[in-house]
Amino acid sequence: MTRAAASPRLAAHGVGHAYALRTVLAGIDFDLPAGRVAALVGPSGCGKTTLLHLVAGLLPLREGRIESDFATPACVFQQPRLLPWKSALHNIAFGLKAQGVARRERERRAHELGLRVGLAAEDLEKFPHQLSGGMQSRVALARALVMAPDLLLLDEPFSALDVGLKAELYALLAEHLAGRGMAVLMITHDLMEAVRLSDDVLVMAPDPGRIVARFELARPAASRDDAFVYHRTAELLQHAVVRESFGLPPLPAACTTPDGAAAGGLRVVARGGHPPPAHRGLQC
Repeated sequence: MTRAAASPRLAAHGVGHAYALRTVLAGIDFDLPAGRVAALVGPSGCGKTTLLHLVAGLLPLREGRIESDFATPACVFQQPRLLPWKSALHNIAFGLKAQGVARRERERRAHELGLRVGLAAEDLEKFPHQLSGGMQSRVALARALVMAPDLLLLDEPFSALDVGLKAELYALLAEHLAGRGMAVLMITHDLMEAVRLSDDVLVMAPDPGRIVARFELARPAASRDDAFVYHRTAELLQHAVVRESFGLPPLPAACTTPDGAAAGGLRVVARGGHPPPAHRGLQC
């Protein structure tokens, strides 16, 4: 269902899902406006990918509502999912062909973006089996970005990459997002990745999958250096709700971060659908 709005938004209301008799999602509520990046984090099996597939329309919605004003969504999956019989260039241009863009124009756009994601001109003529895993990931990201999406859905596309390549693609994504008003909903197991890229960290817990807390990062992603990312990740890991979600043992009471604002730009703005208690900062 789509609703009119002055600024595009994606919203989930009471979304649930089950496979046979097993409930994998229950009571999912979130709101993602244009221009913001939200990261879904949580342990394996908590329903993150199922939720993303529901948002993308890849699964039928059986419970609750998902409302979106975005006109051009695009997905990047954990596996590149490239067409093996097409070159890298034509994989990037595939969505444009489906939109009816003329061949010369779609190849021009695909070539331009392929170079921007760090592929050499000769790499664009290669087939997927001739590309390294990192190159395939670049092609998959370019295939999504060439569509100029207003909503980008990311299902752990950087999880199998080395640290250096991750950093390059993080920078590319940040550059592409700057000033475009694009919304991003991303899945990651990596809290540090969530802190580096997102404006809102949505923490999920399993059995059934549900959002148990939302953390807001006040500093713009473009101005977050490594020290900020490391510190905020460590801070996040001191929250009892995060530790419980990931099955980590509780910290001593004197060292946990209570719900509320934490010094330096990490703030709990919701937990379990309710506002947080009054602010208290780090105590340890």
